[in-house]
Amino acid sequence: MRKGINQWCFPKGTSLANMFETSRQAGFDEVELNLYAPGGVGLTMDTTEEEAKAIGRLAEHHGIQLRSLSSEIMGRYPLSSPDQEVRNLGIKAMQKQIQIAAWLGMDTILVVPGRVNEEVSYEQCYERSRTELAKLLPALEANHIHMGIENVWNKFMWSPIEMAKYIDDFGSSLVCAYFDVGNTLLFGYPQQWIRILGHRIRKVHVKDFKLAIGNLNGFVPLLAGDVDWKEVRIALNDIGYKDVLTAELTAYTSAPEQLIFDTARHLGVIMGDKPN
Repeated sequence: MRKGINQWCFPKGTSLANMFETSRQAGFDEVELNLYAPGGVGLTMDTTEEEAKAIGRLAEHHGIQLRSLSSEIMGRYPLSSPDQEVRNLGIKAMQKQIQIAAWLGMDTILVVPGRVNEEVSYEQCYERSRTELAKLLPALEANHIHMGIENVWNKFMWSPIEMAKYIDDFGSSLVCAYFDVGNTLLFGYPQQWIRILGHRIRKVHVKDFKLAIGNLNGFVPLLAGDVDWKEVRIALNDIGYKDVLTAELTAYTSAPEQLIFDTARHLGVIMGDKPN
């Protein structure tokens, strides 16, 4: 398995050159960038092919791979919205993700399919998101890009069995799971999710969580929470997962760059590396 880190782990406004160099020094293999609205640092809805490829060359110069693309925009335009225009904007953002991924030779885009709330029932979230995501299959197939559906705190897909069915019903090997270890802990056991999702898991996000806190403040640095990382590693090995573990954490308030170096060492422990 390889070590990855998401752009969100760095303080807002961090330059890509600084991000890539710090990641390389810390021992990361990959950086997962995010798609932002115009004006964001890095990849945005306005990014041209030339600009994207320049970012790819910059990453390569620093010895960093770019293999997956997350999105800040999707949270604004859920595919479960009752407003078709909002859903259209969400699809437009995902189409941009696919385009950028193709330009940079990435293999996976991250997708949050929707969210259940007072205005959107569970059934509506399920059906609307599936209908909208199916529209992307031709673009995924044309560019051979995988769409990784992530489990998040959206009151949706509470079960790995349901998530597996949701993915399988698309009938495409390019629709897969972007499994988040820390997001499952309050509702189940990550190692069980891993074994049930199995071959569907294309990418993995890692963060830790303290059950005693039980809310968004419970997300903590790796090894500081209640995730049984040994069992997670065994489960990932059992399903033959050999891709990247990408940390998705909040930057430290003090000495934020230290998080990057600490996280690289913590990932080594999770992967079973022997201490120096």
